Amino acid sequence: MSDPADSRGISPPAGDSDRFGRWSSLVSGSIGSVLGQKSGEPPGRTWPWAVRRTVSFGIVLGFVLTVVWALTGAGYYWPGWIWLTLGLPVAFYRSIRWALGTRGQHALAVHAAISLVIGAALVAIWVMSSHRYFWPIWPILALGVVLAAHALFAPSVPSSREQALADRVDVLTRIRKDALDVQIAEMRRVERDLHDGAQARLVSLGMSLGMADELLDSDPDEAHRLLAEARTAAGDALGDLRALVRGILPPVLADRGLAGAVQALVLGSPVPVEMTVELPAERLPAPVDSAAYFAVAEALTNMIKHSGAGSAWVRLRLADGLLIMVVGDDGRGGADPEQGSGLRGIEHRLEAFDGTVQISSPSGGPTVVTMEVPCARSSPKT
Repeated sequence: MSDPADSRGISPPAGDSDRFGRWSSLVSGSIGSVLGQKSGEPPGRTWPWAVRRTVSFGIVLGFVLTVVWALTGAGYYWPGWIWLTLGLPVAFYRSIRWALGTRGQHALAVHAAISLVIGAALVAIWVMSSHRYFWPIWPILALGVVLAAHALFAPSVPSSREQALADRVDVLTRIRKDALDVQIAEMRRVERDLHDGAQARLVSLGMSLGMADELLDSDPDEAHRLLAEARTAAGDALGDLRALVRGILPPVLADRGLAGAVQALVLGSPVPVEMTVELPAERLPAPVDSAAYFAVAEALTNMIKHSGAGSAWVRLRLADGLLIMVVGDDGRGGADPEQGSGLRGIEHRLEAFDGTVQISSPSGGPTVVTMEVPCARSSPKT
């Protein structure tokens, strides 16, 4: 005959098996926290599953032996040796894992972690064996001396990765300083150009218009002359403003891209320049366009001013995500970045994009300046 509770769809009350399941889940969670397993992590992610099973059995055995010890009189705590045997591999694992996660010299950190665990184990053995003479002081002292010697005589040379990071930090620090210096110099240049150019012409324009307004009735001819001067001053001020804007971001660069802007530089050069372009149809990123344009412009300016060349050439090409710009001339050679600010300025400008500048300028020529800048596909800075 069936149980009435079953016929009504009511489950029987939870028995001993349910309570055992809850206790086993609690013990399993405690073991997982001891071994460093995160919540919801599948078994074996931190420790191999066979090792976890062995350690779990050891923990359960330790609890059982502790209960036996308590029921048999609670005298000498002999289950402590089980706990010590179980705790040593766990302590070694967790301490070494912590040491490997620290910064600095991992070997020294692992050495310190192992020495600490061994020292704690010796103290635990002394506590469980006797409370008389504290003999662990000697092995602990020996461990400390060896660790101190390791820390004192360990090579202070950083690893290759640490050295690379240190070099990168130095480069970024220098780039930041150079960028701030360039920004301040550019702001001062703009302020000076506005003050000496457009501002002076606009002041003259205002004075001419004021005088023309006063002479319009009494001396119309002089007023017309002043108006003509004001018209000329307005055109000159507009030209100064256009030149200022061209120095910040040339309109031809925004309209025609890098190839067209460099072509305009070549056409305006008093030295004949041959130009070769191997660039894709799509535009390069705007920061790369700007940096490359001003780098080529500075190289051409140096060539015109200092090389005494009869001809020059410019090569632009994109290969494997790298923009390569070559500016050469048949001049006297001997170009030295340390002797002037032009070539050094090119290096600083391109360095902000992980770019490089190589200069070949033997005495007697030719001078070849090769500039390379990573583009968007290969550098996160662009």
